[in-house]
Amino acid sequence: MVLLAAAVCTKAGKAIVSRQFVEMTRTRIEGLLAAFPKLMNTGKQHTFVETESVRYVYQPMEKLYMVLITTKNSNILEDLETLRLFSRVIPEYCRALEENEISEHCFDLIFAFDEIVALGYRENVNLAQIRTFTEMDSHEEKVFRAVRETQEREAKAEMRRKAKELQQARRDAERQGKKAPGFGGFGSSAVSGGTTAAMITETIIETEKPKVAPAPARPSGPSKALKLGAKGKEVDNFVDKLKSEGENIMTSVGKRSTEAAKVLAPPVNMESVHMKIEEKISLTCGRDGGLQNMELHGMIMLHISDEKFARIRLHVENEDKRGVQLQTHPNVDKKLFTAESQIGLKNPEKSFPINSDVGVLKWRLQTTEESFIPLTINCWPSESGNSCDVNIEYELQEESLELNDVIITIPLPSGVGAPVIGEIDGEYRHDSRRNLLEWCLPVIDAKNKSGSLEFSIAGQPNDFFPVQVSFVSKKNYCNIQVTKVTQVDGNSPVRFSTETTFLVDKYEIL
Repeated sequence: MVLLAAAVCTKAGKAIVSRQFVEMTRTRIEGLLAAFPKLMNTGKQHTFVETESVRYVYQPMEKLYMVLITTKNSNILEDLETLRLFSRVIPEYCRALEENEISEHCFDLIFAFDEIVALGYRENVNLAQIRTFTEMDSHEEKVFRAVRETQEREAKAEMRRKAKELQQARRDAERQGKKAPGFGGFGSSAVSGGTTAAMITETIIETEKPKVAPAPARPSGPSKALKLGAKGKEVDNFVDKLKSEGENIMTSVGKRSTEAAKVLAPPVNMESVHMKIEEKISLTCGRDGGLQNMELHGMIMLHISDEKFARIRLHVENEDKRGVQLQTHPNVDKKLFTAESQIGLKNPEKSFPINSDVGVLKWRLQTTEESFIPLTINCWPSESGNSCDVNIEYELQEESLELNDVIITIPLPSGVGAPVIGEIDGEYRHDSRRNLLEWCLPVIDAKNKSGSLEFSIAGQPNDFFPVQVSFVSKKNYCNIQVTKVTQVDGNSPVRFSTETTFLVDKYEIL
């Protein structure tokens, strides 16, 4: 067969995306597509129409047409098979079969079209191969990235070692009453060791801030590999030039990462005594009910930035009734904690470390008791002919919690297009690249403790598992809090700030 062009056009014949596989002018292809709707006979059920010079093979797609323009002597059976492959490629890159969505992903479609047809002749490829070819997955790039990350880790470790040496030299000089030795570099030896050490220490503290890892945002198209840094600098320079000329540049950031950053943002006013209370949950449920395993780990991290508050005690209030196992740091007075629920050092004369996060108390809860599940998910797929009707609902069991940025991820069968959404509480995103449906709920709390989603799509009931859940929260699951901080000498109260986070490590319904 000789395929002249492949195009996606409106029912009025307006070309949205067109790829010519032989040399043709723009006027020629626009004229052929404009004449296409006028040649169609609505009284017949054919999927092709002919003129004196060309043949149109087409397939309706909601408000659009997928059209192949071929020569009249081409094999119609091969044309129809090629048309089916073209039609299956489009949902892989576009969430909806609409004009603006096609235009947004036009280059992705053109790259995929080029994998199907070369110089007018069909290539022997399937949908999976097209996806692999357009992603351009590079083993060499992965090796390069791994080597670069290793080098960065080694450089940071070396920087920390140097900083410790400089700080030790400064302390030794202060003890002996001498002026701190100067350290050469950058063309001058006038910089004191203390200043240099302080600068490097600040750099290390900045780089060692704990990072909250959000769930990856949905890709809007195929990833392009082999971008090893030079391009990024060019783009940054270009953006800076636009900003200097007065242009407003919008930075695209994943919705989930932005919202997670807002939820988990540290307190604006961090006191000299600051505590981070973090919990992570790992949960596995069966699709027919029953908790297979639930494990929760929590920890209180203490950060002191002022040396005069280094000798303190933390008053802990534990209202948990689920049987949480508590464990204090080896340097913490265990008898004091057991008797009075206070966290203090075994030797009261010693001080807590300054400017570093110290774990003072951790706890663990492991259970198979269903009543302990914080958020239950009920996914109920039922076959209906060649398709499946899927009903999924959530219910908050722990009403004291407030879950933010909740995403319930349901896997979908590949190559069957987008799901048809019925009723939904909240919003959804269809990731056609990874064959996932993401049900997004900004807040789940006592006022919004239940909701449901209904959709239909071709497939079998097993295709929609495992369902995965992710969320973030500023309230912890186990009701363990620090209510008061006092100094060891005099028992006077100390101002403190607290940052609480509750995160998901794994949350699956199998």
